[in-house]
Amino acid sequence: MITKITGVLSRVLEEEVRVQVGALEYAVLVPEFVRRSIQVRVGQEVTLHTSHYLDGNPMQGRVVPRLVGFSHEAELDFFDLFCTVDKVGTRKALKALVRPVKEIADAIQRQDAKWLTTLPGVGAATAEQIIATLRRKVTKYALMAPSADPTAEGAAPATVVDGNMLEDAYQALVSVGHSPIDARNRLDRVLATGRSFKSAEEVLLEIYKQGA
Repeated sequence: MITKITGVLSRVLEEEVRVQVGALEYAVLVPEFVRRSIQVRVGQEVTLHTSHYLDGNPMQGRVVPRLVGFSHEAELDFFDLFCTVDKVGTRKALKALVRPVKEIADAIQRQDAKWLTTLPGVGAATAEQIIATLRRKVTKYALMAPSADPTAEGAAPATVVDGNMLEDAYQALVSVGHSPIDARNRLDRVLATGRSFKSAEEVLLEIYKQGA
C-alpha cells in the first residue's frame, strides 16, 4: 500500500490532485480543506500522506482502487477515525471535511451539533452520531496547530459558512462557464473576507461586488 507520495503537484481538479513522480502521475483524492491549502503550489514539490480504499460496487463487477491524501499524517489519522462513524463512508467523509481538522475536532469535543451540520452531507442525526462516537477520541486533534491557509493573508478571519451553501454557489459558477479551479478560487477569496452569508445568492453577489 502507498502510504506517502512526494512529487510535483501538476494539476488541481475538482475532487482530486495529480502528483507527478518520475514518469508516473498519481491521482489523489483530497478533501476541500487540503485542496485549498495546496492549490497555490502547482508546479512545486508536495508530500501527501495517503491511504487506499476500493471505490465501486463488487456486485456490478467494477471496483477501482483510489488514493486519498492529506498534508499531515495526523489529518489522515483523523480521517480514518471519522470514517468509523456509523453510515459515514470514505466518500461522505471526504465531502464533509471542508474545514481544517482542528476546527472539526473542536466542534465534536464541545458537542456542537449545530456547527457540524454546516458540513456538507451532515444532517442533525449524523452530527449527533459523530459526537456520540468520537467525542472522547478527538482531544489531540482539537489541540493541533492551526493549518496555514494561503487565502487568509492580511489577517482577515475566514468565517464558517454552510458547506451546502458553498456547494450551491460553486455549481452556479461552473454552470455559467467558470472552470472548477477558478470557481473555487473565487469562493476562497470571499471566505477570506470573514463575512457571514445566509444564502448562495449572497455569496455570488459578493463575488460580483469584488469584480472577481
